[in-house]
Amino acid sequence: MHCLFCFGKRSSNPAGLFEGCSGATTLEWRLPDDHHPDSPFHFVNLPSEEMARDIAGRSILVKGIYELWGEGRSFEELEEAINSYPDDRKLPYLAPGTTFKITVESFGKAISSHEQSDRFQKLAFIPFKGKVNLRNPDRFCLMDNDDYGDNNGLPPIVQRRIFFGREVGASDRKILQIYQLKSRKYLGPTAMDAEMAFLMANQAQVKPGKLVYDPFVGTGSILIAAAHFGAMTMYGLPMPLSLLRADNNLPTLAFWVKRGKGIRLPSECTDDDSILNVFDAIICDPPYGVRAGGRKSGGRKLLKGVIGPYTVPDDKRTDHIPSTAPYSLVECVHDLLDLAARMLVMGGRLVYFYPVLREEDSPEPTFPEHPCFELIATCEQILSYRYSRVLLTMVKVAPYCEEIELAAKLKHMEFKENHLKWLEDGNLHSAVFSPADVQINGTGEKFSSKPKYRGKYV
Repeated sequence: MHCLFCFGKRSSNPAGLFEGCSGATTLEWRLPDDHHPDSPFHFVNLPSEEMARDIAGRSILVKGIYELWGEGRSFEELEEAINSYPDDRKLPYLAPGTTFKITVESFGKAISSHEQSDRFQKLAFIPFKGKVNLRNPDRFCLMDNDDYGDNNGLPPIVQRRIFFGREVGASDRKILQIYQLKSRKYLGPTAMDAEMAFLMANQAQVKPGKLVYDPFVGTGSILIAAAHFGAMTMYGLPMPLSLLRADNNLPTLAFWVKRGKGIRLPSECTDDDSILNVFDAIICDPPYGVRAGGRKSGGRKLLKGVIGPYTVPDDKRTDHIPSTAPYSLVECVHDLLDLAARMLVMGGRLVYFYPVLREEDSPEPTFPEHPCFELIATCEQILSYRYSRVLLTMVKVAPYCEEIELAAKLKHMEFKENHLKWLEDGNLHSAVFSPADVQINGTGEKFSSKPKYRGKYV
């Protein structure tokens, strides 16, 4: 979890994120003693090793899941804990004829080969009778979470803690290398990073046979992640035609098909009031005006009623550029929630990003609401001292009807009247890129009282 601390931990129902893994219904986790809330280590109770392997194999930020044999503040305490661990759990992996491999790892610092050798010697009390195998063994891990100082941008270590356990499952992060942005032949200014796209797909519980929709498709990064997990994908706003061409200049989607990944090309879907209860998930990154702002068709004069609706003459349609008007984030999110309420099946998930300011005087963020949805997870990605975005995961819990539509409009008007002004068109860009008021410490260096962890930046 070096890359994105806490991402996915801020969930009111963590088990809901893993319902697709071997029938998971409960997930209990807690921090080890004396650990910082942003520590990457957690104790998790799972009903079976099969479920642990499924979760680890599907997860992006989880490095591994281990059966904990013992822990302690020193190697003496660790030895006592391992010796007291039930023999029926240990002996099958210590008997003759088995193979094993032990790795020494730490968090926040590198351990030299000499230090690793020293720690290996301190594990001599474990009676391994099998042979060492570096290719396909039973894997064991010694995690020495020692003090690494306070100048590396990581959460502080309260007290040393040493863990030893057997690896049950490990994350497959090789997919990030396959789909990394630099390997694509076509990129847009807001192309979603592969790691984040796969995280969003996991939040939406994408799996084979599901129908996934991205109304703000851009260059299709999110749909690529959904298609990797076997989903059928559809896009909303017009995708660049060159993106779908299967020639030497082809970019992302057709590129993955040619590479034999088995990913289906997406189909186009228009916003039609007759389309109801179709999609299993809607995953998107709405335009909120930092790198790209949203605009809607119609033009200011048409939207203000200065001119009436008109039809473009046939002789001018070839070169016609339609008029557009600013599309504020408040209005955009309202339309997104309304569209999702109509198009998602019951239990379907809406996953999207929402921007948040992080200045000292900023109030606690409030998120848009809709009568059809329940908010089950908020995961913050800190982008700078002043600006972050929160990945919201919502589940459809009520059917769409006229009463719901009216109630949603009332909620939207209430939110629009009380929301922060930086949500209006252009103000977020100014808030993010205007000069910041920072404090000066004793050494003359600028700093902020907000916590800044290296791993919370992408």
